[in-house]
This record gives sequence, C-alpha cells and structure tokens, in this order.
Amino acid sequence: MVTYRTKIEIVGDILISAHEQTMEQDGASIMQLIRQANISHGRLSKILSDLVSQGLLEQVSSDRAYKYRISMVGKDFLSEYKKFNKFTSDFGLTI
Repeated sequence: MVTYRTKIEIVGDILISAHEQTMEQDGASIMQLIRQANISHGRLSKILSDLVSQGLLEQVSSDRAYKYRISMVGKDFLSEYKKFNKFTSDFGLTI
C-alpha cells in the first residue's frame, strides 16, 4: 500500500532542507528544495509562499534567483515538529 506524506511532513522536509542549506550556504534554492524535499515545483511554490508569509522562512535575493533560509521562528517550529514527530512515532501513531 502506498503511503503519502501529509502536508505537515512535507513542511518538515522543506524546513529541514532549508535549515541544512542555511548552515552550509546563504539559503536553499528552489531546485535544492525540490530535490531534497521530493516535491513538485508547483506544490513547492504554494507551500513556500505560505511559509514565508507565516515567518518560518525568509526569502533572500541572490545573484540569479531567490533563496530561502530558515528564520528563528522556523528553527523553533522545526525543533518542536521533530519532538512531536518522535513522540507520535514512539506510540506508533502517524501525523
């Protein structure tokens, strides 16, 4: 049986990718997020605009295109998401 990721799991994957790229570079490009979060461009664009408007990601202008880096609020959210994800998996629950 095929299991699909929930939106919160996709958001978690995007934030993890942005966090890793923020530490290594000045943020993650759209293509890096597409590859690392395994999501289509159309769906990623919609979710990115939501995450930027909610303050979880910051959109940074780079030489050729925008990059996205995780904000302090995003880091806090990601930390709590990981705790909650571990808690639910310890009890055999899915989010």
